Amino acid sequence: MPVATPKQYEAMLDAAQKGNYAYPAVNVTSITTINAALKSFADAKSDGIIQVSTGGGQFASGLEVGDAAFGAIVLAEATHLLAEKHDVLVALHTDHCHPEKVESFLKPLLEASRKRIAEGKGPLFQSHMFDGSVVELDENLKISKELLKECAELDIILEVEAGCVGGEEDGHDTSGLPIEKLYTTPEDMVEVYEALQPIGRFIFAATFGNVHGAYKPGSVKLQPTILRDGQKAVTDKHGDEALMDLVFHGGSGSELNDIRETLGYGVVKMNIDTDTQYAFTRPIVTHICANIEGVLKIDGEVGNKKTYDPRGYLKKGEASMAARLVQAAEDLCSNGKSIFGTV
Repeated sequence: MPVATPKQYEAMLDAAQKGNYAYPAVNVTSITTINAALKSFADAKSDGIIQVSTGGGQFASGLEVGDAAFGAIVLAEATHLLAEKHDVLVALHTDHCHPEKVESFLKPLLEASRKRIAEGKGPLFQSHMFDGSVVELDENLKISKELLKECAELDIILEVEAGCVGGEEDGHDTSGLPIEKLYTTPEDMVEVYEALQPIGRFIFAATFGNVHGAYKPGSVKLQPTILRDGQKAVTDKHGDEALMDLVFHGGSGSELNDIRETLGYGVVKMNIDTDTQYAFTRPIVTHICANIEGVLKIDGEVGNKKTYDPRGYLKKGEASMAARLVQAAEDLCSNGKSIFGTV
């Protein structure tokens, strides 16, 4: 089954770390965007990560329901079924969950995995993100340790963050924070490793100037050497085997050389949302503009059903989003490196 088992997901991360590449981790909100992600991974012959944010889950549950955890379960179950038609591995992940949403979002998803495991299946999600960057590091790690214990019991990996990704994305807004909050220190990285490593496997979103949102190339000023220095602080103290699996958030507008540089410092996962949102929407806008008289019933006319049938323009959005994700796989050097069938 192409949705990775816990062991396969660990093998994916190990292969990326060893091979100096990273997986595109794309946020999805619907069947159409799930299919775009799966198509892109298959086209690129790249394994990948499909993730759901709290806002994405709320949207997927429907306007009347508005339940983020329920919507995330719907999207995850759909991915489990749809992924069976593709010969690549995908992992399921949840994006930023702040402390105030742990009980309403993360805990129900952990319970859903617990029920699946009791039925002889694997966990629903292979990893979850707890974003404790909005609180002091001591409090962040206290909550992270509790969650990691629960995740480890279910063979689920926990992603944590220290330092804040700037900007605003899907309800995650840190635009008013002081600039120093955008950079994780080597001391922070050592503290995170020492707190979490004894409990279970985790991945770490260390920040190095990342900013969520849409920016022109060159506008986001990253300092990838922060990752290098932090990893060195950890491995100098605990040995080469302590090299951490890192996550790159807020990559829109990043220069390719910056992206590639992070791969040498242990980044194995890069989140992609803003760029794929635009790639999905752009051809839909073109379709509407080019077919405006058919899409709208103007002056009492009946329009053209073929142009206002949502399937017509959503297929164009799916294809465009998939193409953008193929580019992401190429940027991250994961193309052609699927380990499907080998583990």
